[in-house]
Amino acid sequence: MTPIRVAIADDSALIREGVARLLADAGFEVCGQAATFGELIELVHHQHPDLVVTDIRMPPGQRDEGIIATRQIRQETGDRTAVLVLSQYLEPEFALRLLEDGGQGLGYLLKDRIVDGAEFVDAARRVALGGSIVDTGIVTRLLGRHRRADPIYQLSEREREVLRLMAEGRSNQGIADRLFLSEKTVEGYVGAIFGKLALEPAADDHRRVLAVVAYLQAR
Repeated sequence: MTPIRVAIADDSALIREGVARLLADAGFEVCGQAATFGELIELVHHQHPDLVVTDIRMPPGQRDEGIIATRQIRQETGDRTAVLVLSQYLEPEFALRLLEDGGQGLGYLLKDRIVDGAEFVDAARRVALGGSIVDTGIVTRLLGRHRRADPIYQLSEREREVLRLMAEGRSNQGIADRLFLSEKTVEGYVGAIFGKLALEPAADDHRRVLAVVAYLQAR
């Protein structure tokens, strides 16, 4: 099986090396590292990685370079390059910006997730294979912010659990395994979520992303 080629961008050499070691040990091919926005763009141009793992805040501005780089990379590669964005802090607005143009092959995780090597590697692999992932810490925080008028308020506690796991990029079977339910039962919950959020019939993957975006937009 051809290994997933990954480029890593972070202004901390320690973070870059740690991520590189985790992914290399899991069978990924690390094709390069970058410390700045410019270096990342150049690296992608030359190496054409399958996956980019990048910090949000990088030189020169230490603001949202990772989000800007993601959009540029995706536009230039026709969304063929997956991107997993890492952040030191819970920043829902960045996660929303990342997903609003379409979430296949995109992910947003807190850097704390790197500590759990197996979980981080699993997330990176799912994003590289076209999945979408939003850190559940963001979803959990936003659960307490929504107004009663928001469609999110209509979701039952179990439906919220299912949506949180959808945000992790898990399939219906993966959600069923985590919650000790049958896949058919999970399909019912997913259908109810789509209905309560008034998501029109479309490709299931697309509606899953839209459901997560609805969560991120809740205030």
